[in-house]
Amino acid sequence: MKIVILDAGTLDFDETAWEAFQRFGEVVIYDKTGADPDEVLARIEGADAVFTNKVPLSEAVFEKAGALRFVGVLATGYNVIDLNSASNAGVTVCNVPAYSTATTSQHAVALILELCNQVGRHSQSVHEGDWVRSHHFTYWKQAPLELEAMTVGIVGFGTIGRRVASTLHAMGARIMASARRQRNTPDYPGFEWADNESIFESADLVSLHCPQTPENTGFVNADLLSRMKPGALLVNTARGGLIEEAHLAAALHSGRLRGAALDVLTKEPMTPDCPLLGAPNCYITPHIAWASEPARRRLIDISVQNLEQFLQGLSTNVVNG
Repeated sequence: MKIVILDAGTLDFDETAWEAFQRFGEVVIYDKTGADPDEVLARIEGADAVFTNKVPLSEAVFEKAGALRFVGVLATGYNVIDLNSASNAGVTVCNVPAYSTATTSQHAVALILELCNQVGRHSQSVHEGDWVRSHHFTYWKQAPLELEAMTVGIVGFGTIGRRVASTLHAMGARIMASARRQRNTPDYPGFEWADNESIFESADLVSLHCPQTPENTGFVNADLLSRMKPGALLVNTARGGLIEEAHLAAALHSGRLRGAALDVLTKEPMTPDCPLLGAPNCYITPHIAWASEPARRRLIDISVQNLEQFLQGLSTNVVNG
């Protein structure tokens, strides 16, 4: 069996981290692979199994990769895979759910607290001498925002959204949430199910935790942003394509939104023409919410299990059938 890993460098481990795959056959590891289908096809020629984090596998790839039987997505989101084409070609696609719940929810809360307390901004101000020059024992660039006085809207109420919600509720926030299926309603007081429009209209802060699908791509647009409360906050640790970035930039430049904090963008790495580059009160981290070392090691372990289960004729974490 031939196994190809297309973008191992995204996990930042040396090759020994991939040794568990060797018991299944030959393993070919690439640090990085471009998005061009011809390059992808050249690298996976003769491969029975392919693992990818962000390298897209398109219809053109599945039409010509005759030996391919299994694709493992080294992530929870699988929007880089043309699932219909994979199914038509008889290829099983598996993802890795829930491996990064702890670290991603922690990062989302960190971004929320940064928007509320501006810790980084004030630390930089102190190091630039502003406190030395202050006439008072205290000063602020923005007075801290109190979560206990806020309504937080959670869009997407899976494992990560739920953990973020419970953490913020423990800090006093009132929680609204939307989900494709409303189930396992939290038993803490003040929780409310709502649709996305109601959340954007009512919440002081909206945090995105939903998968990206063809139906919701770009749903956070000028119209939805215009319905938010003046001074509201937006956080995204899900997928960049959920937001029309030029529309968000306009809302920040106009001052209608107080701020935004994002770990994901439509194009990654960020391009020089990204409209959010340099936008006011916009915190951007380089898609690192998932990337603690324990989470990355869980990702590899579960990926190995996915392949093993497939070879045994079992269905584990299959997303296309």
